[in-house]
Amino acid sequence: MWRFLATLCSLVVLTSARSRLSFLPLSDEMVNHINKLNTTWKAGHNFRNADMSYVKKLCGTFMGGAKLLPQRIMLADGMKLPESFDSREQWPNCPTIKEIRDQGSCGSCWAFGAVEAISDRICVHTDGNANVEVSAEDLLSCCGFECGEGCNGGFPSGAWKYWIKKGLVSGGLYDSHVGCRPYSIPPCEHHVNGSRPPCTGEGGDTPKCNKKCEVGYSSEYKDDKHYGVTSYSVPPNEQEIMAEIYKNGPVEGAFVVYSDFLLYKSGVYQHVTGEEVGGHAIRILGWGVEDGIPYWLAANSWNTDWGDNGFFKFFRGKDHCGIESEIVAGIPRTDQYWRRI
Repeated sequence: MWRFLATLCSLVVLTSARSRLSFLPLSDEMVNHINKLNTTWKAGHNFRNADMSYVKKLCGTFMGGAKLLPQRIMLADGMKLPESFDSREQWPNCPTIKEIRDQGSCGSCWAFGAVEAISDRICVHTDGNANVEVSAEDLLSCCGFECGEGCNGGFPSGAWKYWIKKGLVSGGLYDSHVGCRPYSIPPCEHHVNGSRPPCTGEGGDTPKCNKKCEVGYSSEYKDDKHYGVTSYSVPPNEQEIMAEIYKNGPVEGAFVVYSDFLLYKSGVYQHVTGEEVGGHAIRILGWGVEDGIPYWLAANSWNTDWGDNGFFKFFRGKDHCGIESEIVAGIPRTDQYWRRI
């Protein structure tokens, strides 16, 4: 408790310090400054070889979209929730929960957060009998005005609505040949060391909506659709979000990214310095407490060599950077899977 109060007090000091200190994004000086603050997380280089124009494009979520979905009724009343929870451990037979994807040079985080959570929930709601990698490509390219602007940004709420109305086909990672429409935008080397090709600034046009499965796939496009029965926003309340994950599986969340988040390596992230970069959608799969600091456990879509093997912890309970106001989710239609099994 004392550490928690001390952290809150230190944030007041840090807020004042932000107005006096300025560091170039992704610089050694910013990394060193964050680590010298001895805050709740450690910084390091994830994007040393990338232009900020590229990084800003990755943050492709339009904030405020959760209000476009009906809000789920209260669920947490009377529910006993554990101090910590990890969907990877709760549902070990659901491989997509452990998966980290890569959105490439495209502002498609809004689509990735959605299809990742949808994939997880299909498995959770079929008791592990149906494992599907839902296609980010299909959602990104075929959901038009309702979702937003493709690689130039979108609304997570629109993604979940589209799943209900039109359905989504299967599709795995780039060059995986998994599912009907695997992702077509290649990963690029925005990280410190690696073998992928370099990233190129503002690249990454939205793929065309091709309503065909790749050659060799066993089903037709129209027969490969996966649907939801309902989609909704989750009340912006810590206990309600926890109850939603505990009962139904991972959710999609979004928050305002500042340039210090790009440098996250470990610990519980909270904003301490740097400029606003944009809105970013992610998948939240659990929660916990580290050294007295409550956190959300989340998965990013910037490949496994970002952060903590692609995952990160984010300060929980105070709507930090707006994260608890932007939670959306839905329930899959499970009858289609029992017919296939």
